[in-house]
Amino acid sequence: MDKTELRKLQAFLRQSFTNQDMKVTLDPKDSEKAAVHLGEARLGTIAVDDEDGDRSFSFEMKIPVERHVLQEYLRRLFENDELKIMARAKKTDSVELNNGADFLGIVSADDAKGRSYTLQMAILDFDLEDF
Repeated sequence: MDKTELRKLQAFLRQSFTNQDMKVTLDPKDSEKAAVHLGEARLGTIAVDDEDGDRSFSFEMKIPVERHVLQEYLRRLFENDELKIMARAKKTDSVELNNGADFLGIVSADDAKGRSYTLQMAILDFDLEDF
């Protein structure tokens, strides 16, 4: 990843989560990954996916809470009351995360008892064109 991609990814995430405190920096251990921070806390990673000739990115974030507090946890974390957890048709092991009407990603249970979750968000190259 280069500096331009890091800057665009940061702007994209700031807009997506409506939080200007998000930072994206190159992972010092792997030039094909970036670290995502909110203030001093590291939230997750962004990995590059160059398969099929198209460049895209995958943001992954671990969420250490149970289902019944998931939405409130994310709203407090990002200081955004518009974040909503929505049920998925025919799926019980995952939910959608939306910011208002905008789809952000899928939140999947890490274990059968739903004690922790992982947010997975795909970022396509054309998502970054306006940044």
